[in-house]
Amino acid sequence: MKPINDSILVFKFGGASVKSAEAINNVINILKLYKNRKIVVVVSAMGKTTNQLESLFEATLNEEYDLFISQKDALYDFHIDMINILFSGQACETIKHKIDLIFDDITAFYQKQSDHSKSQRYDAFISFGEHLSSLILQFKIEQDLEESQWSDARKLVKTDDQFQKANVNWQKSIELIKNHCLGALEANRIIVTQGFISSNNLGETTTLGREGSDYSAGIFAHALDAESVTIWKDVPGMLNADPKFFENTQKLDRISFREAIELSYYGASVIHPKTLKPLQNKQIPLYVKSFMNPTAEGTTIDVDTSNDHMIPSFIFKKNQVLFSITPKDFSFLIEANLSDIFLKLSEAEVEINIMQNSALSFSFLVDYDKNQIRAIIEQLSPSYEVKYNTELELVTVRHYDKKTNDFVCKGKKILLQQRTRKTARFVLGK
Repeated sequence: MKPINDSILVFKFGGASVKSAEAINNVINILKLYKNRKIVVVVSAMGKTTNQLESLFEATLNEEYDLFISQKDALYDFHIDMINILFSGQACETIKHKIDLIFDDITAFYQKQSDHSKSQRYDAFISFGEHLSSLILQFKIEQDLEESQWSDARKLVKTDDQFQKANVNWQKSIELIKNHCLGALEANRIIVTQGFISSNNLGETTTLGREGSDYSAGIFAHALDAESVTIWKDVPGMLNADPKFFENTQKLDRISFREAIELSYYGASVIHPKTLKPLQNKQIPLYVKSFMNPTAEGTTIDVDTSNDHMIPSFIFKKNQVLFSITPKDFSFLIEANLSDIFLKLSEAEVEINIMQNSALSFSFLVDYDKNQIRAIIEQLSPSYEVKYNTELELVTVRHYDKKTNDFVCKGKKILLQQRTRKTARFVLGK
């Protein structure tokens, strides 16, 4: 047997890569390609489990017991059916018992009275998904490869008390991850842990924001000075456009951290925006690869900027709302007015996708949310005339030329546009 390579790899497997028994077996086959490597496996909840748990959470808040029980039973059956395919005999009974205990906790959550905030309760409840997937995956890895350990990310990734979008306590997290993982990897070679979930100083569960499993992989890699991070997805790599909106997509073979951060900022969905900074800080390369074709090259994201301009990238955001506001007294929009506007939008918890102002008006684009539209109007209408358009889309083109701009705008009405040297952005209506 070859000696164990001491450098550490971090693999992140998302929900699509562990959505079925077949997918779990595929993960095992991928790990077999990396014999004699120390690997931290970061896993998301299986398939659509997070969405189902969110539905269960709403049923809990609304005290819809029958709905809660029917949806919980469906989620339980999904996991048990998978276990029945993956395991047999005593192994099957052992993992079923562990899963039963988690579902007992899910049931108890409905009945438990709590004075905690909705966000805090959400984090505690939604973490069941990653707990379930990581237990099943680790049990399968141990059965097939006989070298693995389950680790609780909530004991390793420490954050503040900002539930649902917690901020990492880097010093404490690095200390805990190193102290636990280095010894565990030496003893077992593979660690299976959870993405997305963490805890505060009191040990209460927090989460890193939706799609935060990528970020978790970056945290572990940074703390362990990993050789690389690989995100295993259902696409051949990072594409220059979302195939749901764009037919002739091209794979980006190699781009820089800077370019990937720009694409993430504008809304590219392949990489979580927070993932890249901890990797860039230590120049740890990130690979985006297909779990269906694991030996293919995929996309490399590192410090090399030489290929960034080679292929235009397109980012589409649907269901957008464009607000245009004007001071009721027709005063100029100077710094004091803008400061007032931003304060009011902050109080309404608005995230702006694009903005632009003139002497008398300020325009900004947000994702459609009925409640947020109401909050924006309530905040701004006392001082400003507020108008808005719905059913719009925002298209961002990186490394554009006239041909690409004409293509994305063809047949659409341009309500707002902005261009820099490398990026063109269009708010489009029908």
